[in-house]
Amino acid sequence: MAATPEQPATTTPRRKAGRHRGEGQWAVGHHTPLNGNEQFKKDDDGLNVRTRIETIYSKRGFDSIDPNDLRGRMRWWGLYTQRKPGIDGGKTAVLEPEELDDKYFMLRVRIDGGRLTTAQLRVIGEISQEYARGTADITDRQNIQLHWIRIEDVPAIWEKLEAVGLSTTEACGDCPRVIIGSPVAGIAADEIIDGTPAVDEIHDRYIGSREFSNLPRKFKTAISGSPVQDVVHEINDIAFVGVVHPEHGPGFDVWVGGGLSTNPRLAERLGAWVPVDEVPDVWAGVVGIFRDYGYRRLRTRARLKFLMADWGPAKFRQVLEDEYLKRPLLDGPAPEQPSNRWRDHVGVHEQQDGRFYVGFAPRVGRVDGATLAKIADLAAAHGSDRLRTTVEQKMLILDVERDQVDSLVAGLEALDFQVKPSPFRRGTMACTGIEFCKLAIVETKARGAALIDELERRLPDFDEPLTINVNGCPNACARIQTADIGLKGQLVLDADGNQVEGFQVHLGGALGLEAGFGRKVRGLKVTSAELPDYVERVLGRFQKEREDGERFATWAARASAESLS
Repeated sequence: MAATPEQPATTTPRRKAGRHRGEGQWAVGHHTPLNGNEQFKKDDDGLNVRTRIETIYSKRGFDSIDPNDLRGRMRWWGLYTQRKPGIDGGKTAVLEPEELDDKYFMLRVRIDGGRLTTAQLRVIGEISQEYARGTADITDRQNIQLHWIRIEDVPAIWEKLEAVGLSTTEACGDCPRVIIGSPVAGIAADEIIDGTPAVDEIHDRYIGSREFSNLPRKFKTAISGSPVQDVVHEINDIAFVGVVHPEHGPGFDVWVGGGLSTNPRLAERLGAWVPVDEVPDVWAGVVGIFRDYGYRRLRTRARLKFLMADWGPAKFRQVLEDEYLKRPLLDGPAPEQPSNRWRDHVGVHEQQDGRFYVGFAPRVGRVDGATLAKIADLAAAHGSDRLRTTVEQKMLILDVERDQVDSLVAGLEALDFQVKPSPFRRGTMACTGIEFCKLAIVETKARGAALIDELERRLPDFDEPLTINVNGCPNACARIQTADIGLKGQLVLDADGNQVEGFQVHLGGALGLEAGFGRKVRGLKVTSAELPDYVERVLGRFQKEREDGERFATWAARASAESLS
């Protein structure tokens, strides 16, 4: 399904407002908790669990943790229990949570705007090596995740992070998650407007505040003034996209109600232009609507996209103006089409000030603590104190003098980070997968890395922009519906009738140009072992059948089922 910025595609049909009754909306008087999650949030704010972690759980150990803290409130401080090793994907939906839980945690370090100093990255690397068995993954929301964390070590980790200005506050939970931002905000030569002041003010005013610490579910924010449109604004709860108003100059276009998972929906424009200094107030108004009018009865409908589907952008904007901002918003233009098919900033690029930033590609976001420290040291040795993470699981080093670029690139490549990667290295991302995630059904990180190697070997001359997103379950943390080739993990039957790890295939999804969700061909599933053969086959057909300049997503939308199989 394709759409222009003026009319995004959705898969959730519009319903008349008021169709659903008893949805647990606070604004209409439904304050009685209607499920266990709402009950534990009413019993005690998620932010309060930090004191218990510091004074009780870290001293008495894992077995002392209250279940509602363990699988609920601890998320407000970036902590999820990880999957117990050795449990196969067939048991994911069968076992009880306590049977899946290991006595270790994933810890998510919140990195708003993807902004890091060399000192901060070095500390994350040191924490990884000392407390997380060397693990570290760059996520597709600019955070860094660590694994194998013991509850006994969490207070010491917080102390080390906070000493360099980092935190895990509301990195998970039913609250405002990390604010993703352009990794080249304030430095890119082609930038429309720098959204950094808005990112900072929202963080300082609202993150860790009880005003928004009990939302119906998670809330995702994106802010970017880059013409590349580098924050996947179409699939966030709220996004501010850089535009130039014909009368008022640079500012932001407001998008609301995007999200993926099992009910994907693209955000819609409110048609409003907002100057940078008003972004935090508009953001707070939208979050307030979600808090007060969001559906709390069923967790499956507790995202803002469902309210937006019922209300539509006109009513949503009216409620925002009348009840929350107490003033009208200015009408404004839609964004232009993105200026680049790659939105990850990989490569060597000149900054506004004449220096350069260098973007490079890890394999599917998988790094390690020792390597993070080496990246920090490498950046510092070449005169940089600033790094960035991206929403494509990539990294950037900023502020490099011209005469230092070649040496830096050589240093990165010595660490196996490519500045001029193949389309497969550049365009493949993967979620955490069954290695650590309790929701996963299949392996993802190792599978994605191996797929890159195979495709580089088999198709060395393939040079088209291409995204391959590998997800371990239907929840779409790796954005499978918006990839050229999206792979949704599930158990499938192999040629001998054995149940094995595999994927349902989505083809032709896209963000930016002709944004829409990938096509599912009936019965198109592939085992993990067959995956390289399948991708090689379908890319060969694409190269044979495509028209001049045709993108993979466009071809996949018109290709026969036989060509896609």
